[in-house]
Amino acid sequence: MNRLLVLYGSQTGSAQDTAERIGRQAQRRRMKVRVEALDDYGVANLISESLVVFVCSTTGQGDPPDNMKNFWRFLFRKSLPADSLCRLDYAVLGLGDSSYPKFNFVAKKLHKRLLQLGASALLPVGLADDQHDLGLPPHYIFNFLEDVPVKEAEQHRITEEPAPPSSVHPFLAKVVSNQRVTQPSHFQDVRQIEFDITGSNIKFGAGDVVMIRPCNASEDVEKFCQLLRLDSDRWFTLKSSSESSVTVPSRLPQPCSIRHLVESFLDIAAVPRRSFFELLATFATNELEREKLAEFSSARGQEELHAYCNRPRRTALEVLADFPHTTAELKVDYLLELFPEIQPRSFSIASSLLAQPNSIQILVAVVRYKTKLQKPRKGLCSSWLASLDPSQGDMFVPLWVKKGGLKFPNDLETPVIMVGPGTGVAPFRAALQERIALGRTANMLFFGCRSEAKDFYCRSEWEEMERAGHLKLFTAFSRDQEDKVYVQHRVKEQATLLWDLISNMGAFFYIAGNAKQMPTGVCDALKGVFQKEGGVSASQAQEMLDALEKSGHFQSETWS
Repeated sequence: MNRLLVLYGSQTGSAQDTAERIGRQAQRRRMKVRVEALDDYGVANLISESLVVFVCSTTGQGDPPDNMKNFWRFLFRKSLPADSLCRLDYAVLGLGDSSYPKFNFVAKKLHKRLLQLGASALLPVGLADDQHDLGLPPHYIFNFLEDVPVKEAEQHRITEEPAPPSSVHPFLAKVVSNQRVTQPSHFQDVRQIEFDITGSNIKFGAGDVVMIRPCNASEDVEKFCQLLRLDSDRWFTLKSSSESSVTVPSRLPQPCSIRHLVESFLDIAAVPRRSFFELLATFATNELEREKLAEFSSARGQEELHAYCNRPRRTALEVLADFPHTTAELKVDYLLELFPEIQPRSFSIASSLLAQPNSIQILVAVVRYKTKLQKPRKGLCSSWLASLDPSQGDMFVPLWVKKGGLKFPNDLETPVIMVGPGTGVAPFRAALQERIALGRTANMLFFGCRSEAKDFYCRSEWEEMERAGHLKLFTAFSRDQEDKVYVQHRVKEQATLLWDLISNMGAFFYIAGNAKQMPTGVCDALKGVFQKEGGVSASQAQEMLDALEKSGHFQSETWS
């Protein structure tokens, strides 16, 4: 029997889902398949593999996902012989988004490195683009218990760890405050939320991010249990089936309640992928439902699936409600294959331990929008966080901290120029608190929002810093006059000052915020500054920007 190894590097779950789909299709072709995360695989064994498919995404500014970083470091050791992978036939599939400048950077670099080490590519590197519209045994066995083993609150309480918290052992941080920072009449609900991290051993600096894994809404948990006829108060233990090589997720307690599984683990509010419909179709006995699920699972039915699911952002839970006969046939042993694990969300930390010890603050824009569906769409994490009201009792959020992509200079004199419209100002609030506490006062902030009266975040803080001589502030309120004014317009207006700071004083320039038009607009404005004040051509201005980025003097952190 032919053997295939599928290795994935996944940050949000898409690459894992794709790798598992490839594995299932290979199994149907009578291949012996193993699917593993790259960092779970013993990389030293790669020299003896003969056939491997790599599926990987790209994060941040061209970085590998967290669960392939150890593999990445090993593969790029200079000491590896040039023929060390000469036995290996391989294919690389990258999952990316062409709206980002480092589109599928990891997949391209991996493909090139494998060739350098003597491996043979079966086909050119595959570059999937998120911008483009387009019956197996269970892995797990549920064993239900007759008695409730312990109180649920005791079972799920995460103890304080001596080591810094992580995704497996997060810290349960108490919510101190949850304050709306936009006017009640403003369409966008933005929250400033503070967590108490006393006793957590958490350390962080300006530019770092906090990871938060949200919970499903209680009404969604109740609806899910109704549809699948599950008793949320029942307890179970979980084990891998004899046919499966997967391990039980370490994040699930043993024993576990159905309520905890559905509320904290299964991503029932996500828009399901094609693989969801493929697996759901295997349970269908109703002819109409089976035909529709088969169509959604087929290559020719992808436009129809996109119109039904992706375009209106229909959730997996809503799909189950649309296929009631099939849902009634679902077996509990398949739940962890049908629904991916809830993925943590990252938020730029908006505070400094030097200014606010034992505290983490974040700015959260609550995601809510309409599609053709009657019920408004909600962001899982932002809606959950917004619902946590500490005045109603103690509220706790599981969190941990990761190093961020922004790095700030250590010396006292070097100026920093920060462009952070909207919630993009969060990491710069942390940077300003930290820098001012350390006596670094050469700070410039370009802040933009819609209206001075409705969404001017942290206004009193910026004005206080200005009065103290610790900050130069430039604002752009896009809707407060007939012609829209954005941060890039203010950058252009300050051309002489910016040129002096960058060319003569070695200033660092930062952008943070939404990844749509803003970063490109600011970069174009900055290149315009170089042309106007430095007398250089357009191509030379681009070379200057590239050189600043390479030296770390130009940094950006954007999100969609």
